[in-house]
Amino acid sequence: MYPRSMADSDCVVIQGSNMAECHPVAFRWPMQAKLKGAKLIHVDPRFTRTSAVADIHAPIRAGSDVAFLGGLIHYVLESERWKTDPFFREFVANYTNAATIIGDDFKDTEDAEGVFSGLMQYAPGIKEWPLDGFVGQYDTRTWQYAAAPAGRASTPPAG
Repeated sequence: MYPRSMADSDCVVIQGSNMAECHPVAFRWPMQAKLKGAKLIHVDPRFTRTSAVADIHAPIRAGSDVAFLGGLIHYVLESERWKTDPFFREFVANYTNAATIIGDDFKDTEDAEGVFSGLMQYAPGIKEWPLDGFVGQYDTRTWQYAAAPAGRASTPPAG
């Protein structure tokens, strides 16, 4: 989503960012939406300037983002609108098409022993970074869009 399109939203959720201070130029778009009546929701453990102007501040515990997002997804899938509104269902499907646009060699957690996209052990030639005593890095070579026949990154169909 382009930041400018937030101005036309009914609800803007800002999660894990103090957008008012860290991205003040882009923050004008959620503020324009708010002036038009949109709800502004800030999800962050800290109370910041973004929280101060938000309609709702959800101070989740640090590190619980995935659980929070899982709850949102569950809510959407169980909602009556999901079950009865074909436009809503199609809109969600069109903007959650990662499985169709990532490369075939993408390593998901099932392919990489429970670690997202191949966290490699330290080896010669691999830059190292410590994480709780573990040294390694992600294999980002699989983090790309699938190539189109001409070798360029493919793009999802416009519509």
